[in-house]
Amino acid sequence: MKPVLEVKGLTGGYSPRRPVLHGLTFEVGAGEMIGLIGLNGAGKSTAIKHILGLMQPHAGEIRIGGHTLADNPQQYRSSLAYVPESPLLFDELTVEEHLALTGMAYQIEEEAYERRRESLLDEFYMTPKRGAFAAHLSKGMRQKVMIMNALLAKPALYVIDEPFLGLDPLGIRSLLDKLVEVTKEGSSVFMSSHILSTVESYCSRFIVLHQGAIVAQGSLQDVCEAAGLPQGSRAGSLEEAFYRLVAGGGAHGPIG
Repeated sequence: MKPVLEVKGLTGGYSPRRPVLHGLTFEVGAGEMIGLIGLNGAGKSTAIKHILGLMQPHAGEIRIGGHTLADNPQQYRSSLAYVPESPLLFDELTVEEHLALTGMAYQIEEEAYERRRESLLDEFYMTPKRGAFAAHLSKGMRQKVMIMNALLAKPALYVIDEPFLGLDPLGIRSLLDKLVEVTKEGSSVFMSSHILSTVESYCSRFIVLHQGAIVAQGSLQDVCEAAGLPQGSRAGSLEEAFYRLVAGGGAHGPIG
């Protein structure tokens, strides 16, 4: 089975003379939840922008479902949904109108759309706000609308950038429950987050990005080994391995 997301030799950034990313290579398989972690400025958001097609690689290739953006733009874009760090909504549209717009964009059949819409409004405690304009919502509620729109689409790949910012505890739990659910249904999740304990608990594999290069990737054991840590103790946590890798305690350049 082909990976849902394939990134091969990705080098890119805002200027060809000063690339931010240096030869990233990784895959995300069907039903996997992969955690992308790194310090601020490591290149996480730049990598995500390349995957979304908002930036063109200087070198390398990105495929979703076997397609590049160039060879099949419609199939590529319809295969993913994106939740940004900062919610981007239309102030003069209601919560329900945002969902309807997504339903039309992804060509979701009416019966499926209505079923998913009601389920998501209920699960994210947004039913009382379904008629509220986006301009009148708190940041956390705006983030919930972004998340609901992504989940409504049911794509092959979810790309999620710092999804927990602004969410209340119920919102975080609802999101994590839904992410587990969609992976069980065969969709993939590529998630960037600074909350390492949550990433460790929910993701099956990890990619550690530092100064635009992958310094470790794979299972928790793989990342701990790359950092020179034993597993099975507090010292073998993702947090400790991450600290060692990015603070210089165990990093000696790109690994894997």
